[in-house]
Amino acid sequence: MAIVKPFRAVRPTRDKVALVTTRSYDIYNKLERKSILKLNPFSFLHILKPGFKIKKHMVGEERFKMVHKRYGEFIENGNLKKEEKPKFYLHQKTYNNDTFWGIIALSSLEDYENNIIKKHEKTLKEREELFGNYLDITGFNAEPVLITYPDNDIINAIYNKYKSQRAEYEFTTNKHRTHLLWLIDDDKEIETIEEEFLKMDAIYIADGHHRTASSYYLYKKNGSPTEGYHKYFMTYLTPESKLRISSFNRFAKTLNKLNKNDFLIQLDGYFIIKNLGKQYYKPSKKHHFSMYLDGEYYKLYLKKSVYKIDNALDDLDPQILFKTILKPILGVKNLRNDKNITYMPEIIDQFQLKNEVDSGKFKVGFGLFPVSMAQLKSIADNDLTMPPKSTYVEPKLRSGLTIFQLK
Repeated sequence: MAIVKPFRAVRPTRDKVALVTTRSYDIYNKLERKSILKLNPFSFLHILKPGFKIKKHMVGEERFKMVHKRYGEFIENGNLKKEEKPKFYLHQKTYNNDTFWGIIALSSLEDYENNIIKKHEKTLKEREELFGNYLDITGFNAEPVLITYPDNDIINAIYNKYKSQRAEYEFTTNKHRTHLLWLIDDDKEIETIEEEFLKMDAIYIADGHHRTASSYYLYKKNGSPTEGYHKYFMTYLTPESKLRISSFNRFAKTLNKLNKNDFLIQLDGYFIIKNLGKQYYKPSKKHHFSMYLDGEYYKLYLKKSVYKIDNALDDLDPQILFKTILKPILGVKNLRNDKNITYMPEIIDQFQLKNEVDSGKFKVGFGLFPVSMAQLKSIADNDLTMPPKSTYVEPKLRSGLTIFQLK
């Protein structure tokens, strides 16, 4: 029984929504952020980087308090407004040939505690506390956690009804992403959505484990309240069929003191290896890997006779790569902080393996077949944890489109 609730979002006025909303703060490099802050006075980045106007670098609690102040200024200046009644927010994002959609709502931290909202990643306690304190001091959350649920015909029908209507927001970003947002404020439709989620035994975090854990940290810090907004967190609920999972490529800076031939000999213990020379190769099924080494592509097919699969984790390609190559051959013991390993989303550049290795920054690169939705759910259902950077999940959400005000 998954609990979802409508809420009174704080959101940009219709005329300024394209100017206010931003990509996630960390996606921008310093030059991009500075340019936006200089040229766009309405950008939500002015809230997230509050010292820009006074040319002061701020950290910690001082920054959090100033973020709260800038947020108040945006409301006072009329750039943001708060809804008069609770609503669900239906969002659609399109680019290239892909269409994503979901419902922005509140989900229950009790559901998270009781494992109705399931997770597949571990979180770091220091990050939970840092962002939990950020939420406590700033008093708002501007970016929802991405959660996926089994496709539902009734919820799909509500989406199909609204997508033919004029949206409250319609804008396209400079990255060619078109966003639409509809307001669901009909009492009957709100009740229907709530009832359909109550029928679901489990829903799954797709992206945003640290944001969820931070909201839970604040919830426990406040004594696990049974009333009020602190028992909820903002989520973007999308059907499983509208979630796209891509892989992260892995790059190693060294071969751990091995020469090329010795490295390939060690790989032969676990893989059938085929040298493709200059021919581009991308894995087309699980347990197949691409490798780029010394100017050449290789196919790596796992020898299942020598690799034992005991559980859902062992079946994941990121785990297989770790257990067969990264740890025993390249000496990588900690996937989170080993300086020999770098991760990059495969979707960013089709020829990333070749380009990055040929640049001289890395000795070898590995491409993986994406984790499936069934694998993600199996990991979560069995209380297992994926290796870091196992999934690159879309849709990516914008900050400041809807804001959940905690105070």
